[in-house]
Amino acid sequence: MELIEKIKTPSKKVKWAIRIMWIVVFLLLVGLPTYIYTVSIDLGGLYGGMPSLKSLENPENDLSSELISSDGVSLGRYYRFNRSQVTYDELSEDLVNTLLASEDHRYNEHSGIDLKGLLRAVTGVLTFQYAGGGSTITMQLAENLFKTMTENEGHLYKVPGLRQVVIKTKEWIIAARLEKNFTKKEIMAMYLNTVSFGSNAYGIKTASETFFAKSPSELNYQESAVLIGLLQGTTAFSPVYNYDRSFKKRNQVLGKIYRHGHLTKTEFDSLLQSPIDLTSYDVANHNTGLATYFRSMIKYELTLWARNHGYDLYEDGLKIYTTIDSRMQRMAEEAVKSHMTELQKVFNEHWKGKNPWRDLDGREIPNFLESRFKQTPHYNQLVAKYGKGNDSINIIMNTPKPMTVFSWDGEIDTTLSPLDSVKYYKHFLHAGMMSMDPHTGHIKTWVGGINHKYFKYDHVRQGKRQPGSTFKPFVYGAAIENGYPPCYEVTDAMVTFQVVGDPPTWSPPNADGTYGSGEKMTIRQGMARSVNTITAYLMKEIQPRNVVDFAHRVGIESELEAVPSLCLGVNDVSVFELVGAYSTFANMGIHTEPYYITRIEDKNGNVIENFVPKTRQAISQQNAYKMLYMLRGGVEERGGTSQGLSMELKIDNEIGGKTGTTNNASDGWYMGVTKDLVTGVWVGGDERSIHFRSWYLGQGSKTARPIWDKFMRQVYESEELGYEKGRFQQPPGGIDVTLDCSKYATNKSDSIVLEEEPWDPNSIQ
Repeated sequence: MELIEKIKTPSKKVKWAIRIMWIVVFLLLVGLPTYIYTVSIDLGGLYGGMPSLKSLENPENDLSSELISSDGVSLGRYYRFNRSQVTYDELSEDLVNTLLASEDHRYNEHSGIDLKGLLRAVTGVLTFQYAGGGSTITMQLAENLFKTMTENEGHLYKVPGLRQVVIKTKEWIIAARLEKNFTKKEIMAMYLNTVSFGSNAYGIKTASETFFAKSPSELNYQESAVLIGLLQGTTAFSPVYNYDRSFKKRNQVLGKIYRHGHLTKTEFDSLLQSPIDLTSYDVANHNTGLATYFRSMIKYELTLWARNHGYDLYEDGLKIYTTIDSRMQRMAEEAVKSHMTELQKVFNEHWKGKNPWRDLDGREIPNFLESRFKQTPHYNQLVAKYGKGNDSINIIMNTPKPMTVFSWDGEIDTTLSPLDSVKYYKHFLHAGMMSMDPHTGHIKTWVGGINHKYFKYDHVRQGKRQPGSTFKPFVYGAAIENGYPPCYEVTDAMVTFQVVGDPPTWSPPNADGTYGSGEKMTIRQGMARSVNTITAYLMKEIQPRNVVDFAHRVGIESELEAVPSLCLGVNDVSVFELVGAYSTFANMGIHTEPYYITRIEDKNGNVIENFVPKTRQAISQQNAYKMLYMLRGGVEERGGTSQGLSMELKIDNEIGGKTGTTNNASDGWYMGVTKDLVTGVWVGGDERSIHFRSWYLGQGSKTARPIWDKFMRQVYESEELGYEKGRFQQPPGGIDVTLDCSKYATNKSDSIVLEEEPWDPNSIQ
């Protein structure tokens, strides 16, 4: 009986075991759900907020806005995090298999929380044999989207040991909700869109472009293994910075792919030996790629537009479609680089042992470098730190330090003081170039400088310089509008203006330093040969105010002074303005405002706004065509400033061209006009005081025209672009005057007229 009683009466240990069991059951059935519920509602602010159901259904992610060329090529992105989205259908099968094999091979079996993986992780921690975190792809997506580890912290986060528990709980809840609201394919694409791969690449699209110059749909197993390996450590396993570790990690990932049956033994062994190919590695930034100056210049306009329309340019994934043609842009950049590389050698040799910054009398400007250094951000930082006039500033200015500098042969690692660095960079010549379709207003190319990383200043629209003789067509255009036909004859003789000042008169000289040869010539010949006295004669006849009005009507926006010297281009204008104004001549007298954006779409492809150019009839069709005939004189008239163009450009082709050179060759210009394309080029020093000593070397026909020549030859050679040679379109009904000046004035001398003219010595420098 005692034995039976003992059996019927449980021991104290058994009673405690039963109680514990019931407690565990209660916690599992009641306590755990209650805990999870209190976390989901952030009871008393203990856990930190959770995302709303609406935000789960429409998760937000910082998306870079993309600038797209007219031929569908990405020119660059605006971003806080360089990220672009892809859909599941844009992922290669190799990439999908790699991700699942490496990160979550039971992905299609669980509902956001992998209990087996979780149990393995917990057991590993308890046995000190930790082999994985147990986080599923869905849980990692929860962290990426809602930053559960860094944001929305509750009071319990401060309690040692509880912070990680709360974080994991929130991830489980969010993961479950994500699985409820999205398909497995959608979740996988969202995950790959949100992760960082290092090298300024956020999301699989940017990463595949950065490391392998491919889209995600083109990635193979070994490339996918490299990228998925980066998820374990973007620096530790970077093939760029830690190649050996990246190689080892890639092979580990390939091993998982093999074990899950996606590779044969032969394929696996072969891939293990193959190196990581980084020949296409290119980190996206605002200083590299095509049209860097264009991207930088329109950023401010796009930012303002986005703000006014309720968008964030850097987060909302806008698609901005531009008029820039990536193929032509590349040709333009190559033409600038090719010519400027050689021109810089000439410039350096020309000034060898001397400094190029000179005053009007040719003397080196004293304290030039010191004054320019004081205009730099570096100097302002030193003043803020040490105080103005402190000796430490002078010491730092002259103390050499390691730095990387620009050169046309590539970046150079050297040692220079900050002051010597200013000296080094002030020796460079710069350039600006823009091409435009005169009929549509589409800007096709935009080269704002020689290297955006080292020289931020844009010489297409931001920079304005004296245009020299490229302004003369507006004088001739105003004359034609006032009844002077292209074949009107004028004698090359001194023209004197009454002006305010000392001396009280001004008489512009010609290129040879004389004030007229006495030769009679047509005004077409006068413009073609850039004869100052002919231009001055017309300016005096029609008056400066009419020239100002004409220039503004055809597209010049800058302020112009109605003074006699305007005939030689004394007021600063931009390449952007000149191209737009010359395009009026090539577009039947209709001024089409240059523009560069055709439409903007949101991240879902919905068109937010379409853009159309502003147009107006600026001058008559008759006068526009007469001006094209005048501009053709530069190529067709003896001594014309465009006769030096390549013969292959001139054969079976009508070209209008005008060179320009300012005082002491500070600025060299060339404006080229064909039936379908108007292009302007400027070349000069960073400042007006920096130039060739020889006017001959610095004239526009030597500095700017070769760039146009190189560019147009490439354009015509490209069958893909479709630009053809041909004639300018005549107005309906023909021309109301004779446009054959060959039977009029002829040259009475066999001397060759210089292509350019010296500048007005009284012009502002």
